[in-house]
Amino acid sequence: MKDENANGMQTNDAVENVDVSSATESYAEQNGNTTKKKRGSFTGKIGFVLAAAGSAVGLGNIWRFPYLAAKYGGGIFLLTYIVLAVTFGFVLMIAEIALGRKTGSSAINAFSKLNKKWAFLGVLCAIIPIIILPYYSVIGGWVGKYFTTYITGQGMAAANEGYFNSFISSPWQPLVFFAVFVTIAFLVVLFGVEKGVEKVSKILMPALVLLTIGVTIYTLTMPGTAEGIKYYLLPDFKKFSVKTVLAALGQLFYSMSLAMGIMITYGSYMKKQDKIESSVHQIEVFDTGIAILSGLMIIPAAYTFSGGNPETLGQGPGLMFVALPQVFATFGKVGGGILGALFFALVLFAALTSAISLMETVVSIVIDKFHLSRKKSSLIVYAGTLLLGIPSALGFGVLGKLSIKGMTILDMFDFLSNSVLMPIAALLTCIFIGYIIGCRQITEEIELNGRFKFKKFFNVMIKYICPICIVAILVTSILSAFGVFNI
Repeated sequence: MKDENANGMQTNDAVENVDVSSATESYAEQNGNTTKKKRGSFTGKIGFVLAAAGSAVGLGNIWRFPYLAAKYGGGIFLLTYIVLAVTFGFVLMIAEIALGRKTGSSAINAFSKLNKKWAFLGVLCAIIPIIILPYYSVIGGWVGKYFTTYITGQGMAAANEGYFNSFISSPWQPLVFFAVFVTIAFLVVLFGVEKGVEKVSKILMPALVLLTIGVTIYTLTMPGTAEGIKYYLLPDFKKFSVKTVLAALGQLFYSMSLAMGIMITYGSYMKKQDKIESSVHQIEVFDTGIAILSGLMIIPAAYTFSGGNPETLGQGPGLMFVALPQVFATFGKVGGGILGALFFALVLFAALTSAISLMETVVSIVIDKFHLSRKKSSLIVYAGTLLLGIPSALGFGVLGKLSIKGMTILDMFDFLSNSVLMPIAALLTCIFIGYIIGCRQITEEIELNGRFKFKKFFNVMIKYICPICIVAILVTSILSAFGVFNI
């Protein structure tokens, strides 16, 4: 079967003598000599799914998803997000994983192995996690600070006005917690794919799910949460709008680790006998399930606390580190302390699994690009992350006066990576698969383990629907950042 591009030309002509089998090897330095070494891999499908789900489940699920759901009508946002996750999100995730497994390489080399002229896209996908990892780890350090605060019995202090601002403006505390957080992620990645990333994911992911369910049940027993539950679960179609769709689409990038090289890298560690399609479905269940539970955990309580206006509680850091500690304080010192400790343990686990996947992606890029051993690559990435994260850690204190268009250093990095580079990378990936190498290159990889049930749907989405949606995300994100369009 021939896959044709928009000009009627055979797209597989663009593939330039690719030896994909050679992509399953990487390099390591041993005794001063560069020798070939078999590329690391997950032990099986369960390890892959849990690691990939751990990457997808992060801060975006727990603090951004509930805020957006509260702002855009609760149930109608939830319904819109689920529909987009099983369509738009499914297509982009399965494309990246298949691309990684087909080439056996991280993002830096995956595109060039299939078409040398598109090596630039691999560079772009490599830059994104390099930008995200340092500032994400700074936020992870904030979570570590609050977890420490609650487990030491100081939870009531966290509810005081000014506690958060006092912490992030400190000249040394954010640096210390940032460094501890990065060090934990580094130690996991240092042990490799099987003994590090996979092993820790098998522990943290089940623990995260159990904690999420436990805290959700706890908060749902609060008096007066019934109205909040209805607001969150029952869709009101009168509140549906274009902004609802755009907000849900944007959340998919945060929530599913798309367009940042992670799924390509994890795909390169996936065994050929494991089924890609069913694995992606399972990852989506984990990711979307945690997001839905996070909404149940936060919105009913926030709804009650805010008098029926949960969107007034703020977003991002404002919701996580200011509003929620105030909600926890209403349970008293003991009850609020327990709830706060459990909640921030959950958030810390989620932040760690995502940071580990980001660091693993960058380490894999260094290994593939410079043919260094895992140990040397991990040390380089560790040192680089600590160095690059310092401006973001101090961006609310010592370097607080540095801003661009009203954005702090951390906000600037977040805007550049999430609102600009990720949509561009996703758009170019769709063009690359749909029109340069042809969808058949990807669908054949998926069909190594049986029929691809959604092949026709995948082809239409990757060529036409996804590019349109991604352009909409890119344009509205930029306009929103400059105050032209409010999202």
